[in-house]
Amino acid sequence: MSALFGPSGSGKTTIVDIIAGLAAPDQGRLLYRGRLLFDSDGGVNLPAHRRGFGYVFQDGRLFPHLTVERNLDYGRRMRRLRRDAAEMRRVVRMLDIGHLLERRPGKLSGGERQRVAIGRALLMRPQLLLLDEPLASLDAARKAEIMPYLERLRDEGVPMIYVSHQAADIRRIAASVVRVEAGQVKAVGGLELLDSADADAVR
Repeated sequence: MSALFGPSGSGKTTIVDIIAGLAAPDQGRLLYRGRLLFDSDGGVNLPAHRRGFGYVFQDGRLFPHLTVERNLDYGRRMRRLRRDAAEMRRVVRMLDIGHLLERRPGKLSGGERQRVAIGRALLMRPQLLLLDEPLASLDAARKAEIMPYLERLRDEGVPMIYVSHQAADIRRIAASVVRVEAGQVKAVGGLELLDSADADAVR
């Protein structure tokens, strides 16, 4: 797992939105595993739904009128993927949300909503999972509830980019760090970047 790290307003979410196809840079090229996603000179800008990435927002963004089960199924249907009951069971079991399937988001805790949002993204069978400050709106107890599930995804080899301004969270789950300040990438490396004087300033 790689992490985008920097203070609030540094441009981390903008970078992730560009990767996801929700925003476009003024110029440049963007490739993922050799696949061209964006090229300003060539007029290429692959739409978000064709990039095959999952996105977990800070607030989850579940549909309040749908049950948890139908929220989970939404991403798959949007990508026109065949329903796979075994895959659904695996994700539900991994995230421990089987008892929530008939509930609606308004009846869930913050931590439960984020687990459902992660499950929905995983059921899209993403090539890459983007997590934009998924713990930022949660209290300490709910963060402690979610973190083991993120660690499990990491251990299962799910490719992820994790956005956070919390050094402690990144230390726990990430292997590499991209430090972002004022809209620019300042450094790329290992977790030692979190120990630098500049990193200390944004903890």
